[in-house]
Amino acid sequence: MIELGLSRISRLLQQTPLSWKAIHIAGTNGKGSISAYLSHLLTSGDVRCGRFTSPHLIDRWDCITIGERVVQESLFRQIEEQVKLRDQTLGIGASEFELLTATAFEIFNHEQVEVGVVEVGMGGRLDATNILNDVLVSVIAKIGLDHQSLLGDTIEHITREKAGILKPGVPCVVDGTNSPGVIATVDDRVKELGLDAVYTQPEAPSNLSPLLAHLFRTLDLLPHQRANMSCATAALRLALPQIRPDLNLDQLIPELAHVQWPGRLQKIALEPLTTRPEPVLLDGAHNTQSAEVLGEYVDCKLRPQGDHITWVIAASRGKDITTLFHPIIKPGDRVAITAFGPVDGMPWVKATDPEEVASNIRMIPEIGEVQAIGNDILAAINWASSQANGGPLVIAGSLYLVSDVLRHLREARRQA
Repeated sequence: MIELGLSRISRLLQQTPLSWKAIHIAGTNGKGSISAYLSHLLTSGDVRCGRFTSPHLIDRWDCITIGERVVQESLFRQIEEQVKLRDQTLGIGASEFELLTATAFEIFNHEQVEVGVVEVGMGGRLDATNILNDVLVSVIAKIGLDHQSLLGDTIEHITREKAGILKPGVPCVVDGTNSPGVIATVDDRVKELGLDAVYTQPEAPSNLSPLLAHLFRTLDLLPHQRANMSCATAALRLALPQIRPDLNLDQLIPELAHVQWPGRLQKIALEPLTTRPEPVLLDGAHNTQSAEVLGEYVDCKLRPQGDHITWVIAASRGKDITTLFHPIIKPGDRVAITAFGPVDGMPWVKATDPEEVASNIRMIPEIGEVQAIGNDILAAINWASSQANGGPLVIAGSLYLVSDVLRHLREARRQA
């Protein structure tokens, strides 16, 4: 169950002053990538950096990194136990995410990080991460319709919730590619608080840095990647004088070329999980905006090869299957539908029944073979591999499906 509010996290951390400064990132899409870019840049500049993102990808502790390395499981469990004991002793009744947030923040203290790059879990104003009080810069990434039952049913309502991370006296960076409704709503809040704000325009990267413009020219980036890099660069330019005034941002920017964000447009070989030698595309697209990004990538990079796409998909309950999949799955494509398993720490998250998804996908005009394969992800991958016959294969629809695939792959490699 999701319970927004700051009272429980405040009690959990009331005896634990946070010893580090933060960069706080909210949005619907892109905040994980921006976090990864910032963490990588700071670590490259020898700034001791912690990063907290959600949800985890494979193990519960992999959402916390120190210096770009996943925190040790033993340290995670040790501090998590301390946080849970405090929760029980004080009778707080904190949610799973609040316990995880407190654990991450305590680990940052323990590891003596200088800067914590922190991604909002949901919304912003009432998200547990908004307990942060020593923030260097706030970042508003791309905002779209998601979690309407909790955040509001219009883009303006959702934006107001996410802009709730903005704080008096703290400069902010806003993804300038957002819709006019988002920009206007954020701008109202910026003016109300009297903040210094940067609205990034990735089509003019030289305004941020000539080296960023050079990077955009040399890397084959999609628009959303340029937008996220622009946000990270602008945020670091604001933060560095308060961390390391001697650091030159332009010297760090080339490091952006080396950042990888697993589960987002990730090309990966699935051997020995399957006999298919060709890489597949793994992407956690799970809402309309992220699906548009995935569709753009597939249309630009995979469809020109002349083949139809073979898909392995799953979706969380409550997702609009039509808006999620119909724009990206095209006539002639083949589709295997499966279901991800239980999500550690989030028992309320369930997969939509594959038969229900299959019925919807079959409404796509001239769709190819569609198979509902229950919760047997390996069977779905093998069926899709056979159908693709070496052609493009994409696994998408949920980060939880991506997590299960990576977990299966890790286990298969251990046993190989």
